[in-house]
Amino acid sequence: MGQKVSPIANRLGYIEDWESKWFNFKEMPGLIEEDFFIRKYIRDKEGRGAGISKIMIERTGKILKISIYTARPGIIIGRRGQEIENLRSEIENIVEKKTFINVLEIKEPALDAQLVADSIAIQLEKNLNYRRVIKRAIERTMSCGAGGIKVMISGRIGGIEIARSEWFKEGRIPTNTFRANIHFAKSEALIKKGKIGIKVWIFKGELFRKTDKDLLKEKEAQLIETEKIKQFEELPSLDHDFIEEVKEETEEKV
Repeated sequence: MGQKVSPIANRLGYIEDWESKWFNFKEMPGLIEEDFFIRKYIRDKEGRGAGISKIMIERTGKILKISIYTARPGIIIGRRGQEIENLRSEIENIVEKKTFINVLEIKEPALDAQLVADSIAIQLEKNLNYRRVIKRAIERTMSCGAGGIKVMISGRIGGIEIARSEWFKEGRIPTNTFRANIHFAKSEALIKKGKIGIKVWIFKGELFRKTDKDLLKEKEAQLIETEKIKQFEELPSLDHDFIEEVKEETEEKV
C-alpha cells in the first residue's frame, strides 16, 4: 500500500495534517474549488523563485487565514510589507472575505521535498545535465541530516524521442512504516521537447523514536537550563553584597 499511495495521503490523521482546515458540508464543493484557486493564484503570481513549499488555508466563519511556508519570505513580503499587502487585498477582492496572510520561513530548504523538486525543475529548464542536477540535490539533502531520498524523473529525458523513467536513491525510504516522517512532492519542468515530471521522497526520521542527535540536543538544552538557573540563584547574593557595600560607603561619608 505504501508503494502505491502518496505518503502524505497515507499518513493523514496519524502524523500528517490537512492543508485545508475547515468544515462546511453545504458549501463544500465551492470551497474546495476556491482553495485550489487560491493556491494556484499565489503560486502563479510569486513563481518558483519565491520557494513556496505549501499553503495552509483555515476558515472560521467569514474570516480566511492563509499561511505560506517559504524559503524566501523577503520576496513574498516585499519592501516594507507592500507585496504581501497587495496580495492580501487581491485575494480579498476575489474571495470577498476578510483575509489574513502569515508568512513562515523554512529553515532547511534541502529537507523540503517541494523545494527540492522545484529546484531540479528550474535547472532542467536551463538545459543542465539531469544526472548532475539530481546527484547534487541528493548530496545536499543527505548532508543536511536526511535519512534517505528518492527522486523519480520521467518524460523525454535528454531530448530523446522515446519517453522513459529513471530513479535515483540514497539511504532508505520506509514507505510502509506509518511512523516514518516522509515528505513527498512533485513538480514539472517545461523544456523544448515537452514536459518532464519530477517526484521526490525525503525520509526525515521516525517520529516516535529519538535518535542519538536528539538525545544529545536534549542533554545540551538541560545543561544550559541548569547553568541559567545557577546564575539566577547567584544574582540575589551579589545584589545583597553590593547593597551592603553601598550602605557602608554612605555611612562613612555621613
